[in-house]
Amino acid sequence: MAVEVVSGNGGEAVAPAPAKEVSAKVEAKEAAAVTKNASFREESNFLDDLKESERKALAELRDKVEAAILEGKLFDDGKPEVKEKEEAKKKAEKATEEKKEEEEGKKEPEDVEKKEEGDGKKEAEAEGKQEEEESKKEAEETEEEEGKKEEAGEAEKVAAAEEEKPAETPGVVVDKDIALWGVPLLPSKGDEATDVVLLKFLRARDFKAGAAFEMLRRTLRWRRDWTGFDADADAEADLPEELAGACYLDGADREGHPVCYNALGVFADDAVYKKALGTEEGKARFLRWRVRAMERHVAELDFKPGGAASLLQVTDLKNSPGPAKKDFRVAVKQVLDLFQDNYPELVARNILINVPFWYYAFSTLFYPFLTQRTKSKFVIARPSKVTETLLKYIPIEAIPVKYGGLKRDGDTEFSADEGEVTELTVKGSSTETIEIEATEADATLTWDLTVLGWEVNYKEEFVPADEGSYTIIVRKGKKMGAGEEAVRNSFRAGEPGKVVLTVENTSHKKKKVLFRHKARSPCAKKC
Repeated sequence: MAVEVVSGNGGEAVAPAPAKEVSAKVEAKEAAAVTKNASFREESNFLDDLKESERKALAELRDKVEAAILEGKLFDDGKPEVKEKEEAKKKAEKATEEKKEEEEGKKEPEDVEKKEEGDGKKEAEAEGKQEEEESKKEAEETEEEEGKKEEAGEAEKVAAAEEEKPAETPGVVVDKDIALWGVPLLPSKGDEATDVVLLKFLRARDFKAGAAFEMLRRTLRWRRDWTGFDADADAEADLPEELAGACYLDGADREGHPVCYNALGVFADDAVYKKALGTEEGKARFLRWRVRAMERHVAELDFKPGGAASLLQVTDLKNSPGPAKKDFRVAVKQVLDLFQDNYPELVARNILINVPFWYYAFSTLFYPFLTQRTKSKFVIARPSKVTETLLKYIPIEAIPVKYGGLKRDGDTEFSADEGEVTELTVKGSSTETIEIEATEADATLTWDLTVLGWEVNYKEEFVPADEGSYTIIVRKGKKMGAGEEAVRNSFRAGEPGKVVLTVENTSHKKKKVLFRHKARSPCAKKC
């Protein structure tokens, strides 16, 4: 099977371009597109790639965290640390034992007189044994003194090895297993993911170690005190069912970041809005739900150097409530503030799509509270530019069809390993045709096609190889609007021939076409 792209002008016949030449042109265009978008990069988490000043800041933060953990002062706010409850339990048990001993001690005076008579008889025997025990004791002391000298030598070696490490504070419960997002925070444990997590706090605070350390402390305190983590998952059942599709992961971007989609249009429904945000209790449940969703998404990240350690977030504002809805405005600001303070650098890019005009006024309410670094990660896309914008960061085959991509839920036709996507540009006031050949009878051809921004005329036909046969209309010609989803269609060829997909661009602006296809032979279907 072969595919040819044929150019035309106003229906005028044009000779087909050689397949190899077309293929080379397409590959060149694809390479250019990828190169153009490859500028989207996060800072490296490899130590060798850090600047000297950044390495020093990381070393300083590592020392602060190490000392704070070993001294039991990482939280340092007077509240019990992670293992404080266990210590309190041990103290309670010790107090119970002491009380028991005290009660037993009260009974001893009653038995003194009875014991005195027996003790007198034993004194004589004890005096006889005393001399023998003293001699034995002198021998044991000599042997013990020699053993202590050997132990002292070993202790000196251990002390020398531990001399550079911060000493554990006596009487303080030390939790060396404190972790954040599944990553141990104690640097001396040697986990390479620890530096990646610490770098996130440093970058959020412009590599000021002191400020990053305090931010880490506040995050740990918040996680300790936040009741949402321990809340019963069944409590989410009180939230509207529609929220299930309001925040979810789907695919990955060009850099491997998991893509999180937020569809705020669900709040356009008054019933959903009132149930989720209409009461203080509802807003508290909503915030807990959003935090729990974030935790699930963070669990998918890879905090090893070079791993995908952050999310690409896509927020769809189509049909979302405007700034006039105070409860919605407050809830959005709460989520933004909470994530900025406690999930630093976990979002690589925040793309807002289907942005309405009111957003620009709305953004002035919360933008002043965002750091400059956070603001720089926002990308704004009006409805007509959604697919084009997403395509800069996400491959077309990973963009959902509702956003102009080729990804369909539960797709059984195209897998990640088949149907390579081809790109084609249609110049203004011109026509391009894509030909998919069926080299044998009963072959089934399947294809996906989308045009960025559409606003073109599109049709599909099957042209038999036998000139005596009739052309079959697979899909009638239609003016495709800007909001059209990707086309998927299939055709079983009763005889050898080709399916011809025609894209006519009547505007003066060039249009980008992306398509993929595959063929199944009769044998493949039967065997």
